[in-house]
Amino acid sequence: MHVLGVDIGGTGIKGAPVDTERGELLTKRFRLETPRPSTPTAVAATIATVVEHFGWRGPVGCGFPGVVTNGAVLTAANVSKKWLGVAADHLLEKATGAPFHLINDADAAGLAEMRFGAGKGCSGVTLMLTLGTGIGTALFLDENLVPNFELGQLELNGKNAEKWASARARDKNSLSMKRWARRINVYLERMHTHFWPDRIILGGGGSKHFEQLAPYLGSVAGRVVPAKLRNQAGIIGAALSAES
Repeated sequence: MHVLGVDIGGTGIKGAPVDTERGELLTKRFRLETPRPSTPTAVAATIATVVEHFGWRGPVGCGFPGVVTNGAVLTAANVSKKWLGVAADHLLEKATGAPFHLINDADAAGLAEMRFGAGKGCSGVTLMLTLGTGIGTALFLDENLVPNFELGQLELNGKNAEKWASARARDKNSLSMKRWARRINVYLERMHTHFWPDRIILGGGGSKHFEQLAPYLGSVAGRVVPAKLRNQAGIIGAALSAES
């Protein structure tokens, strides 16, 4: 089945048609900057441009940076708070003329990794983390998703975790790879203390720089693996969420 996957991020909106049986992009992904301000109307117009770029008329799966329930946005991280309470699936269907299915963006990346990537065939508890503009989290039990597992903004050392340990925090504070890794490790150990995952999949900037980060991951290092699908995971997983 072919589904258009769209990934809404704090800095970019990306999309591509996906073969959901093979977990592969059918074309090169198309990316546009996330509008400022990132209001529902502005983002919907940008997504419409993505849909039009591919001449798409079929189903669309869309990852959103926040809690999504039955197509409605309940939290909004790194995008405008005007999204709160919006029936986003209906908004995007009206803007594009295509049927939309929304899912939390980290959940989307996790679905892709569990079916085609680093989590394939894994039993027990798997935690997926994406390190980008913020920190996305997704939890799986025996490959089954626990939806909207949003822990990127918990408190660490008196600070918001994603403002302290995300890839954007690294860039903003000009952190060396070693210093960034130590911050990530504090977050990973907190996750381990609460949830005791059998495997932690590190995505986003965490997979891109995994070899440099791994030596500093401390007691949890043996449970941490890099994501395999990298920057395609969000698009592929969003498409998977809409395949039914």
